[in-house]
Amino acid sequence: MGKVKTHSGLSKVLKVRKSGTITLRQTGLNHKTGKKSGAVNRAKRKNALLSKADYKRLKKVI
Repeated sequence: MGKVKTHSGLSKVLKVRKSGTITLRQTGLNHKTGKKSGAVNRAKRKNALLSKADYKRLKKVI
C-alpha cells in the first residue's frame, strides 16, 4: 500500500503545534457579525482546538 498524500486544502487551514494539538480558525466571522454580540465576536478571534474524534480521523491526511 502506498503513502497517503497530504490534503493540500486541509494543510492550509489547520496548524499543528509542537505538542501535537491541532488548531484551526473559528467559523462565523466573515459576515453577518453585526447581529452577534461583541463578546461572541471577540471570543471567536481566538483559535479553536480540533476535537479528539476529528483528530483521529484527520491524522493521516495532515
